[in-house]
Amino acid sequence: MIQIGNTFALLALLGWPLVAVVLFKRLPLERALIWSILAAYMFLPQVSEINLPAIPAFDKVTIPNLMAFALCLGIWGKRPDIVPQSLAGRILLVMFIVSPAITVLTNLEPVEFGVDQFGTLRLVDPNALERWGLPGLRVYDSLSALAQQVFLMLPFFLARAVLRTEAAIREILLALVIAGAIYALPMLWEVRFSPQLHTQVYGFFQHSFAQAMRDGGFRPFVFMPHGLWVAFFAFMCAMAAAAWVRDSQVSDRGKRLMILGLMALLVVICKSLGALVFTLAFVPMVLLFKPRVNVTIAAGLAVLVLAYPLLRGSGVVPTEQMVASLAPHNAERAQSLEYRFDNEDDILAHVEAKPLFGWGGWGRFMVYDPRTGESQTVVDGQWIITIGHYGWLGFLALFGLLAMPLLGLWWQARKPQAPPLPVAVSTLALILAVNMVDLLPNATLIPFTWLMAGALLGYVEDLRHANKAARAANLRAAHAGVVLGVPTEVPPEPKARRSVL
Repeated sequence: MIQIGNTFALLALLGWPLVAVVLFKRLPLERALIWSILAAYMFLPQVSEINLPAIPAFDKVTIPNLMAFALCLGIWGKRPDIVPQSLAGRILLVMFIVSPAITVLTNLEPVEFGVDQFGTLRLVDPNALERWGLPGLRVYDSLSALAQQVFLMLPFFLARAVLRTEAAIREILLALVIAGAIYALPMLWEVRFSPQLHTQVYGFFQHSFAQAMRDGGFRPFVFMPHGLWVAFFAFMCAMAAAAWVRDSQVSDRGKRLMILGLMALLVVICKSLGALVFTLAFVPMVLLFKPRVNVTIAAGLAVLVLAYPLLRGSGVVPTEQMVASLAPHNAERAQSLEYRFDNEDDILAHVEAKPLFGWGGWGRFMVYDPRTGESQTVVDGQWIITIGHYGWLGFLALFGLLAMPLLGLWWQARKPQAPPLPVAVSTLALILAVNMVDLLPNATLIPFTWLMAGALLGYVEDLRHANKAARAANLRAAHAGVVLGVPTEVPPEPKARRSVL
């Protein structure tokens, strides 16, 4: 059964498998995989989903992921290796997939509001309740949770197998440049006439329309969850265009600079301070810094994001000073920031009751008035949502998997025998790192995020093997092939002589 949307929304979801088949038939495997995930994110309806019992809902995330996996299987004729080569990666992957199922099993009890206990007597005043309570999770929900985690990770698995080469990573950046050019016209249209495309095509607006108005005008939503998602998409396109400029010949540089200017304009019209700051800070890095420097910056950002919850919980992050410094310049944004920090503190205090595996779904991780059931918190950041849902282990699993390729790339790139890093690889690493940073204030974790992480992890694994081979070759050359612990060439066994008897 479809929830929310008109008939065309249902047809779009049901028709996407046909679109994916055409992409995989007409395009090379790498390009087809990229566009099957990216185009679905750009054009399929928000919120609309097809719900069937006991399995995750089919929506603009699960349908493209499953189709890409099925079509890649059909082309290869074999299942891609889904297990990372490193021990840390295997542990994180198991934690990510299994921990939500354990969350279900530790949250079977319902949450009740407005109950007065007098010995064995329980009294409830229904007139004082905004909601009666929250249901306990069911045992069979754990199977659905396992399936949901696997479905989310499919772009990661596929990209690690298919997009692990430098050429494939260049294809990812090229796809972002083309996607930005395609989205430019609908974005400009919505800035001028208000964000109406999702309503006109699918029959409903995907968010609160008040969120579409900013600074006396509109910001585009197109077919994405919110204007903030569109702004971050524009930032990714600008980064890809900057890498395109950095890799260009002199004869092509003028045209590519014009494309970079268009992508920067798209960031500006989104009217998002975060995306604008990201663009001003990181696009010059792509244009000017060496790739190894950018990879070091990306790894540093990943470490910062991993440490952020601990820093927030311990009071190291100067939240009060941040609010005070912003207040003289923009009182409304300062108040919004303070409200966000207060909500996060309340959620962290609530999670202390179930720190390892969290409270699970149905809004159970939110803070409510125990007398009336009225919600007292609003959260936006993916980090706090993940901790609330799946606890600290769930946070470490999700953000650890995203950070692993960045840290691995930095570690392998710093080795003396490592080959020069391509601009495309360092740029994709920066985009992924900034996406992780954006997951602190927002929930911009999309299938394309997992695709980028998988591609970089595959590249890192190949780079690790190349570094080992280069080190072994250097040692053999330096010591005439006789080095303890370094395998030398084994001569072939002589052929058995034929018997003359």
